[in-house]
Formats: sequence, C-alpha cells, structure tokens
Amino acid sequence: MTDAGTRRLLRTRRWSPPPAPAAAGRTPSTRAFDVVARIATGAGPEDVVFDREGRLLAGTADGEVVRIDLSRGHREVLARTGGRPLGLEPGHDGSVLVCDHDRGLLRVRPGGEVEVLVDTLAGTPLRFASNVVEALDGTIWFTVSTRRWDLEHYLGDVLEHSCTGVLARRDPDGTVTVLADDLAFANGLVLAPDESHLVVAETAGYRLRRYRLTGARAGTWEPFADNLPGMPDNASLGSDGLVWVAYAAPRNALLDRLLPRPGFLRTLVWNLPASVQPKPEPIAWVAAFDLDGRLVHDLRSARDDYGFVTAVAERDGVLVAGGLHAEDAVVVEL
Repeated sequence: MTDAGTRRLLRTRRWSPPPAPAAAGRTPSTRAFDVVARIATGAGPEDVVFDREGRLLAGTADGEVVRIDLSRGHREVLARTGGRPLGLEPGHDGSVLVCDHDRGLLRVRPGGEVEVLVDTLAGTPLRFASNVVEALDGTIWFTVSTRRWDLEHYLGDVLEHSCTGVLARRDPDGTVTVLADDLAFANGLVLAPDESHLVVAETAGYRLRRYRLTGARAGTWEPFADNLPGMPDNASLGSDGLVWVAYAAPRNALLDRLLPRPGFLRTLVWNLPASVQPKPEPIAWVAAFDLDGRLVHDLRSARDDYGFVTAVAERDGVLVAGGLHAEDAVVVEL
C-alpha cells in the first residue's frame, strides 16, 4: 500500500456530492473551540476516550496506549501494541479494545498483555482498523477505513472515492462477519445506549448513518446526519447522551468539484506535489448530535496551535479533543 509506484494509481469512482451547506454549516449552535488546558498524552493522540472510572485513554504515534488521571495529571502506559493504535474502547471486563492500524483489532488486558482478536478479514490481512465499540454481551463492532490505502496515504482513498470501507462484527465466540464493505472511508462508531443501533461516520461521504441492530429493520441503514459541512472522524457517546463527532477538516471545494469528474483528473492531482494537492484547513472542530441526529453543539475555531482534530470525548461536562498530528490532547470549554 505504501509503494511509491503503485500508490500513484487511482481506481476512481465518480460521485456528485450534495452542495455544501450554506455558511459552512454555521448555525446558532456554533461557538468557538476554546482550549482551556493541555493534556500530556504523548504525540499523536488519534483517539481519546474516557474509561469507566473517568480516566482518559489515548493511543500515541509510538504505539503506546496510555491512561491519564486528569485530576492528578498522572500518566501511565498500559501497553505498547507494536503498531499504531487508532480507535479505542474501554471493555466491560476492564480491558481496552484497540483498533491498531498495523496489527488489527486488539485487546489490552488489565495486566498489559496484548491479545490479537482479529488480524484477517475476508481472508486478507486486516489493515487500517479504525473505530470499535462493545455490547454488554461481548459482541464487538469495528470499522476499517479503507482496504486499499494506509494511514500515510489516506488522501488517495479520499480522491479516488472507491468506497472500500468496512463495518464488521466479532461475536463473543470469535466469529467475524462483514456487515458492509462499501463505505466511504468508514471511521467513527457509536453504540446507542439501548444497543438498538450503531452510528457510523463516513469521512469521505460527509455523513453519519444509523445501522439498525434490532427490530424489524435490523441490518438496514438509514440517515442520521447527512450532507455535513466537514469530514467526520472519530465519534463517541458522551455521558450527556450526545453523539460527539470530531471534524478533521471542512469540506474542500476543489475536492467536491473533482469527485464527479473523470478519474484522470483526480489521478493528475494525486501525482502533483503535495504543496498543491487539496489539504485540510487549519481548524479545530467538534460537534455533538442528539440521538435523533439534531445538532446540539458546534465548536470550531481557526487555530495555528491545534487543528486536524480526529477525536472528541465528553464525561461529566469535561470535553477533551485529540488529533492525529497533535503533540497532546486538549480540554475544550463546553
């Protein structure tokens, strides 16, 4: 996936995005993303979540899974995965579930042992596992952002829009089932409090969708929040009952113009120097929706010191954000 010769080729799929929301989606709910404190997680906290005791969990660029007591500022390393941890989920048994870009779906036991739960999917090595949630009975759902690209070259997937993202389920007996394999860069994942549905972020589709788990509509999709003004990344369920979503970047007008056009134009852009390729604006941005998909909070600011926010978590009124390229996590005024 990282070979310089092969990654220059795109398997493009045309898509006509809906017109971007007016005023970049700003509403009366829009307020500033104000940083009130910094948290020394280690570099590259791509995801941040609270465990069941209210401590912060994060995965870092050097492969560590860390736990931080915010009240004392104490940081401890739970494990080193040997890869690149992305999405995290506190397990009901005290463990931590980890989507590791390099190694697949992992479980970090309370003693620090790293167990591989899923390292192949449909007969191929599992790469770019992205986000994970767990039900009370031990059923696990996880996303795979793309089956064609790696983290370093994620823009290739966005440009070609080949929609190879995956939603999968791991049953308590270890059986793994692919539920969908045509998602537009599958990313954030939230399990509803009553475990009736999932909310799935499609970064390259500018949307959140609901996947029904129970009832007559089990196994079907429906809209949750469509035509978003930005590119949704990791998501989490707050103690406030809201679905919190990090926006890695706003919509890019050039990208929206390219996606409906012939593939050779996008391939041309992909082969241009990085300095002239579409790139995310330097903005820090998170939002929250109620379980009916209505926007409740919209916090954003253009910042030189923090941007490309990929994760957000809320616990008892404390809001924390993290970023793939950041040097730390931040507490945000709510």
